[in-house]
Amino acid sequence: MTEAVLRPHAEQQYADELALLSEHDERPRPPGWRLSPWAVTTYLLGATLPDGSRISPKYVGPRRLVEVAVATLATDRALLLLGVPGTAKTWVSEHLAAAVSGDSTLLVQGTAGTSEESVRYGWNYARLLAEGPSEQALVPSPLMRAMRTGAVARIEELTRMPSDVQDTLITILSEKTLPVPELGTEVQARKGFTVIATANDRDRGVNELSSALRRRFNTVVLPLPATADEEVDIVARRVQQIGTTLELPDATAGLDEIRRVVTIFRELRSGRTGDGRTKLKSPSGTLSTAEAISVITNGRALATHFGDGVLRAADVAGGIVGAVVQDPVSDRVIWQEYLETVVRERTEWRDFYRACREVS
Repeated sequence: MTEAVLRPHAEQQYADELALLSEHDERPRPPGWRLSPWAVTTYLLGATLPDGSRISPKYVGPRRLVEVAVATLATDRALLLLGVPGTAKTWVSEHLAAAVSGDSTLLVQGTAGTSEESVRYGWNYARLLAEGPSEQALVPSPLMRAMRTGAVARIEELTRMPSDVQDTLITILSEKTLPVPELGTEVQARKGFTVIATANDRDRGVNELSSALRRRFNTVVLPLPATADEEVDIVARRVQQIGTTLELPDATAGLDEIRRVVTIFRELRSGRTGDGRTKLKSPSGTLSTAEAISVITNGRALATHFGDGVLRAADVAGGIVGAVVQDPVSDRVIWQEYLETVVRERTEWRDFYRACREVS
């Protein structure tokens, strides 16, 4: 059944690796954990086990950051993964939950419309009207279920939730208790319960966390890839994984095109060319690693279904223009200036220049 799913949960997709780590894991495990903190870190960063088995890396970044995040989960503090869009916050939180408690599905998605009931609990109103408040009429939230089972609850885009809904977490995080006044009872968290939240402060529609709530979290800031080579490696790996999941026929990976896309995104993000000689204007979009992955994946689909299977400049040009030009007025001017002053002057990029001119 999992094979037919478009995107299996981490604990399903990497079940074999989690089982291997469990077999080789002889280190102490915190109460309620499936693996030790060392094994959780190994699962995220990848390694070769003593028997020669390979654990694939899920995250490419500083080891110390991952160790700090995992250590936080072993305490009574919640974890806040903070960073600009595209720094793998959701990806890391999912894999942390899968490795710690074997279940990454206890998820609350933060939006402007997220209600207090989504965080605490709701009611089956048919039963509520027929029977009055009862345990059977109560509909537990993912957070309540995590408390009852001693598992990891995930909250995505915490700062997109209204401030009054955010603050419903304060009692849960500080007292590890969720009162149910309608029933005159409460749910007390079992050992192993913790919360991983993600947030960024770059998108529109952000609601700042109150100081009382922020104090309940240990914050780990996930950075953008430090070097171009690191970012190219991340993009190439994820594109391959996505292509396998989507069952795209084999196509030449096009490392040259991946490096070109990464170079463009990094230069426009930083506001200067790679050699530091030319200052550039930055567009309104984030131009994150995640967007680079999307551009290359779309280009690979074009090359496979409408080309000869080789990823070329024409296959990625349209995706890059769409990623850069978010504001049709100001961003288009910035992109045209970059094309004429940077891309046009690079002899080895002439094919890309022509392809971009055709779609701009």
